[in-house]
Amino acid sequence: MTRSKTRPAGAHGARQRVAPGGTQEGLRRHNLGTLLRHLHLSGPLSRAELTGRMGLNRSTIAGLVSQLAALDAVREERPGGTRASAGRPSLVVQPRSDAVQVVAADVGVRQVTVALAGLGGEVMARRQRRVTSPTPEGVADLLGSLVCDLLADPAAGRHIVGAGVSIPGVVRQGDGCVRFAPNLGWTDAPFGELLQRRLVRMRVHVGNDADLGALAEHLRGGARGVDNVVFISGEVGVGGGLILDGRSLRGAGGYAGEIGHMTVRPDGRPCRCGARGCWETEIGSAAVARALGMPEATMAELAAGLRAAPSGPGTPVEELGRWLGVGVANAVNLLNPQLVILGGLLEDVFLAAGDAVRASLAAAVLSAPAEQLRIQVPRLGGDVLLAGAAELAWEDLLADPVGVLRRPGPRMSDPPRTMGA
Repeated sequence: MTRSKTRPAGAHGARQRVAPGGTQEGLRRHNLGTLLRHLHLSGPLSRAELTGRMGLNRSTIAGLVSQLAALDAVREERPGGTRASAGRPSLVVQPRSDAVQVVAADVGVRQVTVALAGLGGEVMARRQRRVTSPTPEGVADLLGSLVCDLLADPAAGRHIVGAGVSIPGVVRQGDGCVRFAPNLGWTDAPFGELLQRRLVRMRVHVGNDADLGALAEHLRGGARGVDNVVFISGEVGVGGGLILDGRSLRGAGGYAGEIGHMTVRPDGRPCRCGARGCWETEIGSAAVARALGMPEATMAELAAGLRAAPSGPGTPVEELGRWLGVGVANAVNLLNPQLVILGGLLEDVFLAAGDAVRASLAAAVLSAPAEQLRIQVPRLGGDVLLAGAAELAWEDLLADPVGVLRRPGPRMSDPPRTMGA
């Protein structure tokens, strides 16, 4: 999902010497973004390490670091933690998570979580609230209120450079319009526009939850260094995020990956999308609740129920695992990933009924792609969607640190404007 045309900066050997536009200023801004991306994804690095990674000379690296330090994006320390501005051994350059931050939000069907994420990935502060008004306007109001609260937190930095939001639905790439989110009850909701009105002077980006889960695991989690990944997120519904040949596969309008709506049982149950027999009708939260006999349970209660329920042959949990394996086999046959990551409630299904998943997968998958395949749960755990939303928000800064850090932004004394304020 990253807009960079290179591999993530965390990968060694990523040398970026040609800048878009071909001007010296364009080259410098490109190199500033590349250096900052290395620090953002890899953490503190010495000047010598940055020189080796970027293939630039030491004086050029020193100049780039000095410019980023003047923008509050980095600071330098002697090895061991003593602050310094010159001398040997090579100084360690650290991203300023305390000064440069983004807002990340994970919108679920029943609750929202909002966090301040610092440069480098550290969560500085967070808030969580139940959704009481599930309309697009109500959720945008709730997010605006929570962001105001976050910006008053002592951990809030000087530069809040953007906001990223994870949504369980089909999101139009250009403007954040949520075309279809059946589990939220939204159709053609201009959510990006609604939230932008409430978060003035802060650029808002909206993305599909599974796409952002794939992005987060690819950049920071268990899929780091893996070029072909399918991330499958299961909560109320089921969605897929796709990384192929090291790049996100999002489709012409950003709608690719709606894997939960592939038909696996033509005579099956009606789906909220209007079709019948979609994969999510067999493995989504409603299916899990039926299997456990817990129709009113929360996601946390369903996860606990899966851990406690019997999962041997003939049990409802084994049946869940069998259908999970069927859908994974379809994805593997179509996309030939190296890695499939099962997140959300599907993580608990996999852990409870792994044998059934593997048996069902083995019966349906082609042998050649199966030989290259691993299946695992997210390394980033429950924060995977929040981390993906943060990475979406960082894209502008990492493309042009100078332009973004010099523009006006919200401060503690200038919070986002909410409706009615």
